[in-house]
Amino acid sequence: MATPAALLGHGGRLGAARTAWPDAPTPWIDLSTGINPHPYPLPAFAPETWSRLPDPDSLRTLERVAATAFGVEDPARVVAAAGSEALIRLLPRLLEGRRIAISARTYGGHAEAWRGAGAEIVDPGDRSADLRVLVNPDNPTGRVVPPDQVLDLADGPLLVDEAFVDVDPSGSVGALAGTSGFERLIVLRSFGKFHGLAGVRLGFLVAEPALAARARQALGDWPVSGPAIAAGLAAYPDTAWAAQTRLRLIEDTVQLDGLLRRAGFEIAGGTTLFRLARAADAPRRFEALARAGILTRPFPWDETLIRFGLPGAEEDWLRLADALETL
Repeated sequence: MATPAALLGHGGRLGAARTAWPDAPTPWIDLSTGINPHPYPLPAFAPETWSRLPDPDSLRTLERVAATAFGVEDPARVVAAAGSEALIRLLPRLLEGRRIAISARTYGGHAEAWRGAGAEIVDPGDRSADLRVLVNPDNPTGRVVPPDQVLDLADGPLLVDEAFVDVDPSGSVGALAGTSGFERLIVLRSFGKFHGLAGVRLGFLVAEPALAARARQALGDWPVSGPAIAAGLAAYPDTAWAAQTRLRLIEDTVQLDGLLRRAGFEIAGGTTLFRLARAADAPRRFEALARAGILTRPFPWDETLIRFGLPGAEEDWLRLADALETL
């Protein structure tokens, strides 16, 4: 069968997968996203975290804590929002660019947001663009542009989406975004992917203070929920957990690569949160895995590619290994 259109735009569309393959074994294993399957162990939140409106002072504290985690000296340059996707949709309203340079084979939300605002999407090599968008590490290829090369691109307006940079924070340029000499550099950071808490919906903009202030005004009084604030305040200072998690992700990636290669896939890229695999018969393999209750991520612009997230529980690893053996 043809891949349902709903599964081509984003990962995580389990509802569409259940509809397309109603006889698949359950529970489904969702490997279609790049979210850490071992989430940060949140403490129990005080009851008022859920019952009260989010406190503005707590939000400012979260932005200070996030600034420290990102190496940003001035917290006024860090703006919290309900996920980096919300910021992606907001920026076309705040920036004046009408010709936006974005790769056709990167995260599609950027082009979608700018097209929705009436902008023209042009080739990344077009030096006449009003704004260049770089996803770094790239999604889905995992390609990393070193920081010095990223900063070379910041001679003009540059938006860098660092949603997956937490796997190796040394690749971030967020500390410089909006500083003297880099006033036109804007960085997005994501909380949920590395911390395995995508449902929290928390992301950050790092930019020069005037743009940051405009973003805060546009987002309104309660841009982030109380539980999301509490989650960020708990997780960001826990550097020991982050260090242990980076090591675990490396080990899990090695294990996943081994399974994929034994099944006849070529590893085409990825990060330690997801792997991009290639096979000439990838559409058949995608469907076979779906019939086994395992959702992966296909790409309409290259039918030989499938992206695999990391399994979490041991039984999920075993189910994936069994399914791959039958391909």
